[in-house]
Amino acid sequence: MEKHTKKEDWIAILTGTFLVAQGVFFLQSASLLTGGTTGLALLVSQFVPLSFGTLYFIANSPFYVLGYIRFGRRFAVNSAISGALVSIFADNLSLFISLDKITPLYCAIAGGLLMGLGMLILFRHQSSLGGFNVLCLFIQDKFGISVGKSQLAIDTIILVTSFFFVSANVVLLSVLGAAALNLVLSMNHKPTRYSVHHR
Repeated sequence: MEKHTKKEDWIAILTGTFLVAQGVFFLQSASLLTGGTTGLALLVSQFVPLSFGTLYFIANSPFYVLGYIRFGRRFAVNSAISGALVSIFADNLSLFISLDKITPLYCAIAGGLLMGLGMLILFRHQSSLGGFNVLCLFIQDKFGISVGKSQLAIDTIILVTSFFFVSANVVLLSVLGAAALNLVLSMNHKPTRYSVHHR
């Protein structure tokens, strides 16, 4: 398979992180959650005086080390940059856009799909969002289990745990959003396609 150029990689990273941040914006607008470190950051941001972006980058930081060990310097650096961009974009999108009418169901589906598409773009250009994305890529690379399946398992655990902190309606809509996200990954990111390899 022909490798992407550096220019293509950087355009993809900007595009992917922007799409993910848009997805986060939809979820935040309806006070919804999701799985992974994104879900943890969204949940914790409701209880502590720190922005989503700050909590998100802190939660992801340890996983960049795993990315470096398993997939190499390029992947780890790209992932750290991607995580930082999502943090910056997500914390500042409200300066450029606002939602006058919020339909939680739409926000759940749109947020999940946008995040899934953004993550897919990043995966295909030797990057990720850090966090459990790196762990899921490691599982796919090591055991051949698709990213979508392992991500769904982790997301389910996080969302079930959130039952103790938010309403059942919020959790159910959040599960729908997480399912949309993982559907995108499961259908489009197979172990035999665009695998991450140490370079």
